[in-house]
Amino acid sequence: MSIYDYKVQDAYDTEISLEEYKGKVLLIVNSATQCGFTPQYDHLQDLYEKYNEDGLEILDFPCNQFGNQAPGSNQEIVSFCDSRYGITFPIFSKIEVNGENEEPLYTFLKSQKSFSGFDEDHPLTPILQSQLEKVDPGYRDSSDIKWNFTKFLVDREGNVVARFEPTTDMDLVEEKVSELL
Repeated sequence: MSIYDYKVQDAYDTEISLEEYKGKVLLIVNSATQCGFTPQYDHLQDLYEKYNEDGLEILDFPCNQFGNQAPGSNQEIVSFCDSRYGITFPIFSKIEVNGENEEPLYTFLKSQKSFSGFDEDHPLTPILQSQLEKVDPGYRDSSDIKWNFTKFLVDREGNVVARFEPTTDMDLVEEKVSELL
């Protein structure tokens, strides 16, 4: 399977083939509107404005699996992202990224790039680690998505080349995106 074999639902329940993004650099993110990482939307929108004309697409998949931090309907999420952050990149239908009902695209992404740890210098890392250890002491050993705003970087040929945890500095994300463009 290739990333281009997957179809997803946009926020208005229209089926979208990822083949439409062939030849683009993709940054795929699971998001939440009420999370400590939600301000990353500002950085994502800045990236999109800076690099979209060069071939970057950001694909946003809201997910309510982590602390119920993405409540609301798809339309409420789109409205929030527009009014609060001026988001112009595509927002897709709310999905699950782990477990029995996980979106097949995320099964594929996780099979390509596993969890490699949080940034030890980020102030939220100890809180995340503590929460995750209470639920699953072996969380470090699985490829599951650990929290909101995990990002996967896909090159123009459809290869998943990097996974960024939410604690990864957005300057590093931009550096890697820029290298692929």
